Formats: sequence, structure tokens, C-alpha cells
Amino acid sequence: MASAAKVEPAETIRAGVPPLRAGQGIHFWLRRLQSLSGIIPIGAFLLEHFISNAFATNGSNAYNEQVRFLTSLPFVPWLEFFGIFLPILFHSFYGFYIWWRGESNVGPSYPWIGNWMYTAQRWTGIIAFIYISYHVYTMRFSGVHLMTNSAAAFTKVYEHFQNPLVVAFYFVGIIAASWHFSYGLWLFAAKWGFITGPSGQKKFGYLCLALGLALVAIGTVTMLAFLTTPASQVPAVTESYLIH
Repeated sequence: MASAAKVEPAETIRAGVPPLRAGQGIHFWLRRLQSLSGIIPIGAFLLEHFISNAFATNGSNAYNEQVRFLTSLPFVPWLEFFGIFLPILFHSFYGFYIWWRGESNVGPSYPWIGNWMYTAQRWTGIIAFIYISYHVYTMRFSGVHLMTNSAAAFTKVYEHFQNPLVVAFYFVGIIAASWHFSYGLWLFAAKWGFITGPSGQKKFGYLCLALGLALVAIGTVTMLAFLTTPASQVPAVTESYLIH
């Protein structure tokens, strides 16, 4: 009598996050919200932040005046918490969860452009999160309190950029944030059905690439405005405005 064939145990496959399909449970709606939050309000704030910082190209007075205008808006703490901090935390942490539960096939066996884009989007997201966290802490919650002393805004950034490592870190962060938003905009349009068909998605991809390059250019020019300003033209800051 022939012996029974040995049955190998089935390989356990880690469950990933479901794709954006209707009726797939709570993750469908969470991924929809995560995708939307990357455009509104985070993406809108990113564009505003690039434009506001670019006022430094017009000199310290123009930059300080722009900061004064932003800090004088009504309900600023509420706008910061519900319009910036909370959406960024949700978008980032759920993005980390998607990456942790997902799989990419980047390597010699799977040289597909989609996998490379997937991996680049995740890594730029991590770099951008670290960059934003550092930027928010140093500019908003340490040193000179810009909410009550907007006249010190240019000087604070200028002094921050005296460290070459900080300048290099900011440049990498600008590239990561620009890529992550621009490609995220393409993903949003494709996943939500605003751009359909290979031809339309390809054309919109070129527009998103142009947007990313434009943001990097704006960020670079803005940094150069701080780096090339003579020290004699930088306003002095008194210690009475420091955060304690």
C-alpha cells in the first residue's frame, strides 16, 4: 500500500491593506481620507508655505511682513491644529501603516517603474515627515516666538542657516516634500477617477513632474535668499522674545 504524500503546511501570507474598492470595509474609507488629506489641506498648505517663504527674495522686511500677516489671522491656534498638525499626523501615521503592511518588488527581478515609484513615495514620505517635524519644532516651538515677534522671522531663519548641515538637511527635505506632494497629486487624481486612461494619466504625470521641479526651484531660490543676505542687512533680535 502506497504511503500518503506528505502535505506541506500552507505558507502564511501577511495581509496587506485593501486597495481603494467600494465595500472593502473601513480601510477603504481610511485610504480615501488619507489620499484626500494629502491634497486638502496638507497640499494646499504646502503650496502656501512655499509661496510665503519666497517673500524672502524681496528682502527681510517683505518676509517679516508676510509672517506678520499669517500670524495675525483669526483663530491661528485652531487653524494650526485642525488644518495642519492633525491632518499631517493622520496622513503620515496611516501612510506608515500602509507601507508596513504592503510589499514592493523593487529589485533586479522586478524592475517595474510602478514599484520604484511606490518605494520612492514611501521613502520621501518618511524624509518629509522628519523634515516637517524638525522645521515645526525649531521655527514654531523653540527660540524666538514668531507668533508675538514676527519682526524676528527673517533673522531666525537666517541664523538657523548658518549651520551647513541644516542647509543640506533643508535642501533634501524640500526635494522629498516636493516629490511626495507632486506624485501624490497624480495618485490622487488616478485613484479618485479624475484622470482616466493611459494617455490622460501620462500627460497629467508630466504636469505633476513640472510642479515638483517648480517647487524644488522655488525652495532653492528661497534658501539662497537667506544664504546670500549680508549680515549687516539682517535685523537684530532681542532675547526678551525667546520662548521659555
